[in-house]
Amino acid sequence: MESINIKESVKELIDRLPDDSNYEDIIAGIYFKQQVEEGLTELDNGKGISHNEVKKILEKWLK
Repeated sequence: MESINIKESVKELIDRLPDDSNYEDIIAGIYFKQQVEEGLTELDNGKGISHNEVKKILEKWLK
């Protein structure tokens, strides 16, 4: 993502937060957005785990 797009994206995120948001709320929102965008990029690049693979992993964890 281009730098100016990131800056605009963060501005939009901040504008959508409640007026009483604190620094932690803003940082958490930015971090969440970054993680989602990175995950979507990985999926676009053919990385990631299929739904069925996730189900198999969870079945092992939940035993």
